[in-house]
Amino acid sequence: MAPTEVNWDHQIPLPKLSPFHAKVAVALVALLCFINSYDGDFVFDDSEAIVNNKDLNPATPLNNIWRNDFWGSNLSSNNSHKSYRPLTVLTFRLNYLMAGGLHPVGFHVLNIGLHSLISALMIDMFSILIGGLAYDGNGNRLNHAPKASLLAGLLFAAHPVHTESVAGIVGRADLLCALFFQLSFLTYCKAFRGGRFCKFSIHWIAVSLLLCAAAMLCKEQGITVLVGANYYCLSGVLCQVSERVRTGLLIRLALLAMGGASLLYARWKIMGTGPPAFTEVDNPASFAENVFLRVINYNYYYSLNAWVLLCPWWLCFDWSMGCVPLIKSAFDWRTAWLLLLWCFLIGLISQALCSQDSQRRRTLTLGLVLLVVPFLPACNIFFRVGFVIAERVLYLSSAGYCLLLAYGSLHCLHFIGLLRASLLALLCVYVARCALRSHQWRSEQSLFTSALSVCPLNAKVHYNVGKNLADRGNTSAAIKYYREAVRLHPTYVHAMNNLGNILKERNELVEAEELLAKAVLIQPDFAAAWMNLGIVQNSLKKFKEAEQSYWNAIQFRKKYPDCYYNLGRLYADLNRHLDALNAWRNATVLKPDHSLAWNNMVILLDNTGNLAQAEAIGREALKLLPNDHTIMFSLANVLGKLQKYKESEGFFLQALRINPNAASCHGNLAVLYHRWGKLELAKKHYELSLKLDPEAAGTRDNYNMLRRKLDQLYRTTPP
Repeated sequence: MAPTEVNWDHQIPLPKLSPFHAKVAVALVALLCFINSYDGDFVFDDSEAIVNNKDLNPATPLNNIWRNDFWGSNLSSNNSHKSYRPLTVLTFRLNYLMAGGLHPVGFHVLNIGLHSLISALMIDMFSILIGGLAYDGNGNRLNHAPKASLLAGLLFAAHPVHTESVAGIVGRADLLCALFFQLSFLTYCKAFRGGRFCKFSIHWIAVSLLLCAAAMLCKEQGITVLVGANYYCLSGVLCQVSERVRTGLLIRLALLAMGGASLLYARWKIMGTGPPAFTEVDNPASFAENVFLRVINYNYYYSLNAWVLLCPWWLCFDWSMGCVPLIKSAFDWRTAWLLLLWCFLIGLISQALCSQDSQRRRTLTLGLVLLVVPFLPACNIFFRVGFVIAERVLYLSSAGYCLLLAYGSLHCLHFIGLLRASLLALLCVYVARCALRSHQWRSEQSLFTSALSVCPLNAKVHYNVGKNLADRGNTSAAIKYYREAVRLHPTYVHAMNNLGNILKERNELVEAEELLAKAVLIQPDFAAAWMNLGIVQNSLKKFKEAEQSYWNAIQFRKKYPDCYYNLGRLYADLNRHLDALNAWRNATVLKPDHSLAWNNMVILLDNTGNLAQAEAIGREALKLLPNDHTIMFSLANVLGKLQKYKESEGFFLQALRINPNAASCHGNLAVLYHRWGKLELAKKHYELSLKLDPEAAGTRDNYNMLRRKLDQLYRTTPP
């Protein structure tokens, strides 16, 4: 049994609240910290995991969630990230369904609510870890550390390192994993409802294993709850050891071990082709020259994670691509940080194992377990991970840190007044930092620019700032950041591709060709760069090279409708009309709503005199795209030439209802009326066309011709 009360709990300068009021207070602090992110946009990884993930669409079969990874790719694909989180994706899908589409407010509100709930439940976890598990005569669990658990809960609720998990919607995986982690641990503790270590309920342990499986289906690190539960058993927290207790302990350990092994085996089978393949850009330390340097750099990463927990002012959405330069020598001054980390950890471990105070041993030991164990899947020991530092993976580990911080602050500050002021100041700083950081996560513009001061050497940061500027139309500023990204990382093919595209639009074709050619030389299977290179070469009249570039793109991406469309444009320029039609037909087969390909087929057939075929293609296109005014316009032109004036008029008018300010549509409708003999209507639409586009010479000529004809009619018509 646990002691009646933790002997240092009364020294904490906080009110002793009831369990309910303590949870409400912690939940409100969590809400206060992140409420300003509720109306933020989809940012960064949200684009791939949510906006572009077809598994969220209710029209997609629900079974796909169980076959695809977190990003919507099939798990059997070699390109899959292998992040199997179907329960998280299911919550995204429910958000989509309830909101009737991709509206970020609902996604953000649920994330904030989950963090508030998790923070409140941390009170129960902390009370067990600090004060032990004990029950009163009515079977109600007792909290022997009400103030300590409240303090640790407040620190957890307000820790700024959680911003990525709460304000970034893809952080839902960490939140759900943490929630089921807590429920699994608390359910495991329910197995000892009577407070006796030798008696336990196998049913509650089975439920705990199921909740562990749910945590693992939200994010991979959910499996670590079993390690924590095992250690909790081994630590002898629940009561004194006896022969009967040892037997029960072995049974529980065996159950947890078998359950964990089964979950790990199932997870491995689901991965199919094995672990994902990451590049040196994702995790440069794992590609270091020798084992010694890899170990040194891994430990340096650990020290940076510890620093982010200790001083969460230094936060960044991405830490790859030069943000943390590799340590290449044991004499690098940065090795002092990892030495300091291990000295501190060894000191804590020695206190946890050797202290004469049993309460200190329990608190420090379980705090270290909660700090370290959830971090193990991200530490590069068991397998290579695809990041350098990721703040989101510290979400669960921060609970152990907050527990240790609550304990350490009390024992380092002996004056109650100073302790109260320090804790209040720390919480205020945490809340302010959370508010500022969650505000930065509201939009990609503020998120990306905030990283420039934290990771100025990170090429991906400059790339994302440039991409955001380009998306908002500021291509001149975007060029500067793309160039800096390429300077920092000379093989950054995506930055080269985007920079080449902007230069292409600015008609700086020679440099654009050089950049895109370099990109495909570095990464020969970069299909988008091959296509863009083909577009530039076509503009430079290098038709043979352009054709080869397009076919290279199609070779590396079999289903590439945009490339077939551009290939068709090349063939049209070369008067290879049949090849052009075939290319555009391929584009529409791969992407039935490819409006430009449909429209170009109609126009080409119209221009070559194949009016019947042009009419058939136009009607086929409108069955798929009934509201496409450009196809209506082209089909109306064809019908006018076929003297189907009434139908032609109908399509022109329908197109104008959708796009009433289309000068060319008014002009061509006027020509139709002119041919049809409806001269007053022709005059009206010529005038509307010229009002919208006064420089349209052909329209003005036709209008002048019509006016002369009308003048003649007026002169010959008797009054």
